[in-house]
Amino acid sequence: MDYYLFLTLLLLIPSFFLAAHFRRKTHNLPPTIFPTLPIIGHLHLLKTPIHRTFATISAKHGPILVIRFGSRRVLLVSSPSAAEECFTKNDIVFANRPRLLAGKILGFNYTSMAWAPYGDHWRNLRRIATIEIFSSHRINNFHDRADEGRLLINKLVSECSSQVNLKLVFQELTLNVMMRMISGKRYFNGEMDDKEGKRFREIAKETFMVAGASNLVDHLPVLSWFGVKGFEKRMVSLQKKRDSFIQDLIDQSRNRKPKDIKDNKKKTMIEVLLVLQETNPDYYTDELIKSFVLSIHNGGSLRGSYWGFYKNIHCETEVLVQSQELLTAGTDTSSTTMEWAFSLLLNHPDVLTKAQNEIDAHMMNHNQNRLVDESDMASLPYLRCILNETLRMYPAGPLLVPHESSEDCMVGGYHIPRGTMLLVNQWAIHHDPSLWSEPARFDPERFQGLEGTRDGFRFMAFGFGRRSCPGEGLAMCMVGLTLGLLIQCFDWERVSEEMVDMSEGAGLTMPKAQPCVAKCRPRPTMHKLIS
Repeated sequence: MDYYLFLTLLLLIPSFFLAAHFRRKTHNLPPTIFPTLPIIGHLHLLKTPIHRTFATISAKHGPILVIRFGSRRVLLVSSPSAAEECFTKNDIVFANRPRLLAGKILGFNYTSMAWAPYGDHWRNLRRIATIEIFSSHRINNFHDRADEGRLLINKLVSECSSQVNLKLVFQELTLNVMMRMISGKRYFNGEMDDKEGKRFREIAKETFMVAGASNLVDHLPVLSWFGVKGFEKRMVSLQKKRDSFIQDLIDQSRNRKPKDIKDNKKKTMIEVLLVLQETNPDYYTDELIKSFVLSIHNGGSLRGSYWGFYKNIHCETEVLVQSQELLTAGTDTSSTTMEWAFSLLLNHPDVLTKAQNEIDAHMMNHNQNRLVDESDMASLPYLRCILNETLRMYPAGPLLVPHESSEDCMVGGYHIPRGTMLLVNQWAIHHDPSLWSEPARFDPERFQGLEGTRDGFRFMAFGFGRRSCPGEGLAMCMVGLTLGLLIQCFDWERVSEEMVDMSEGAGLTMPKAQPCVAKCRPRPTMHKLIS
């Protein structure tokens, strides 16, 4: 009996691989990696950091590949030309998002802006974000970023005798900026230390924990038969807390008397949405406002964070899963970008000095003795070069937010079936030696002459196409202003003679493995101004 079973398996396994090979050839599918294992596909190949693993695979097998995450077909793209095809000719085809468990639970059953399928509802949410929230006019009316920047300066002056943990500093700043835009409140550094502030910080902490949790069922549905519910229960619990918290903020804004809002231009995000609710209450429900606020909270910072990892295939193998709309994930991308930028500056003090000289010269040319503000950013091109080079080397999303094809299409001459998830390996493109000279070298000058944050399809830190990040303008303002203030006001140095550790930690928002810690002291020329 065992002999016949063994013989049957011996015949079936080669037949499976041959059938898959001929199907790919017949249907003109992109190349894949041999072998594609039954059930798990290519999950066994994935090692951290995932973007580097994908880059190695693409270098060996080609810039357009089809791989399998369990039962899910994935198109892996790692060249500018293929990315251009996906986001121009096929932009509408790839305008959907994969339907994953996080979208059902955290994305209000796939109705939030981040998770909604492409259609009238999504277009309306995008229009609100573009016109009502992230327009240049609206961004300029929010002065919270400048206020938080000055509060940060005061905090560092009082703490400069000790080492500064820049990771924590940047996280608290970005959380305060976003929450002030959303509700007019700040929750760190001296305010909101009451029950509400404690509640927010507990939700934020739990969010970071859930972001690293696991959910294999998205790619291996067979596990649902065995009752794998742990991750789902944690997400449901977190979502109830987030939902209740945002609902309380909505109720507080709704109960506020009109006279309490002195300037219509300075309404918070919730107040703007409540005005829309008055015009169309059946559409702009509290549920929609909550989903929109949580989406914007993420999208407002350097693309938002759509990613998490889960471990379980093998003990040390981490597999990709999308877990968007975690309350603090979006702010994490902005704070992480600032942390990478300062780590690079500490390791390249000549670049830091050049940035200081640029700011000093700009102020001197205008006979002004003040702190930099956002209006100065256009006149500080070297600072923009530093930011762009940081985003090139350490993009907040090394893999662009995943898309999914709504119908069959062609990419690179290959047939891409409907329902294929698209992953664009931005990190691989940013580190391609055929596109960038010495890509591992920190060289801000390479971006001289580039006005925006895109350089064709070889540099697109905020994505491209219909579902690119709507908060790009806000992100660049916030990150640029914060870096400018810290460079202008303080002299910085490493805590020791050793270079800052530039190792990457686990996670697809590419955090640093070790927090950036530095020493600072107010610059002599800034003492009077800071005081």
